[in-house]
Amino acid sequence: MDFVFASEPGPGRPNEDHVVVSATFAVVLDGVTQLPDLDTGCVHDPIWLVRELGACLVEALTRAPTAPLDDSLAEAIGRLRGRHQGRCDLSNPNSPSSTVAILRERSGQVDYLVLCDSSVVFEDRTGITVVHDDRTDGLPAYDRHTVARLRNRPGGFWVASTDPAAATEAVTGSVALDGLRRMLVCTDGVSRLTEFFGLSWTDVFQLAERSGPRAVIDTVREYESNRPGLLTRPGRGRVKRHDDATLAVLRTGRMNR
Repeated sequence: MDFVFASEPGPGRPNEDHVVVSATFAVVLDGVTQLPDLDTGCVHDPIWLVRELGACLVEALTRAPTAPLDDSLAEAIGRLRGRHQGRCDLSNPNSPSSTVAILRERSGQVDYLVLCDSSVVFEDRTGITVVHDDRTDGLPAYDRHTVARLRNRPGGFWVASTDPAAATEAVTGSVALDGLRRMLVCTDGVSRLTEFFGLSWTDVFQLAERSGPRAVIDTVREYESNRPGLLTRPGRGRVKRHDDATLAVLRTGRMNR
C-alpha cells in the first residue's frame, strides 16, 4: 500500500500519538493523556507505551501477515507486558493505555481494526463509511474514578494497555480493494474536524488529496485557534483546546475506481 502521513503534537506538549507505515499495513496509536498526580502503578508514560506497542504490532503483523488483526493486537499487548520488565503494577486500572487503528492489505482486500476513539474512514461504490469505536461516549460519568472502574470492563470501554483480552473487543472488518476509492486512518485529534468543526469526511479527503495530510492538521490548528467554542460535548463540557493529531492516507492514484 502507498500511504502518505503526518503527525503533530498539540502545541507546547510532546506527541503521544505514534504512526507506523509499511508496504502492507499502517498502524496509528493515540496514547491516553494521564491526569496530573494519577497513580498508574507504572514507571512508564504514554509516549513509551505507544512506541513499544507500535514495535510489538510491527513484529506481530510481520510474523503472521494473514492472522486476524485482533489476534495480532492481542499478541502485541502480551509482548508489551513483558517490556515492563516486572517494574510495574500491571493490575492497576490506570496503567498507560492507547487507542489503536490498523489497516492491512491482504489478498485483494483491506482489513481494518479500531479500538477506542481513533477512526478508519473509507469511500467505495456505496459511499463513505466511518469505522469508529464510540463506547467512551456512553459512560455514566468522566471523573477519574468512574473512568478507571470502567476501563477494559464490560459495559465500559476498551483500550490497549495490559490486558490482551481487550483486543477481542476491537471493531474489525474488511473492504474489497476493487471499487475502493479512498481510505484514511486517524486519531481523534483529526476527526474533531468532523465531530466539532462541521467539515465532512469528503472535505477531509479532498483537502488531503489536494494539499497533503499536513494541510489537514494545519486546518485542525486553525479551527482550534479561531473557533475554540465549538469544542464541547453534551453532558461533558469543554474538550481540551489542542490535541495531538495524526493521519495516514492511502494514495488515491493506486485505488480502483
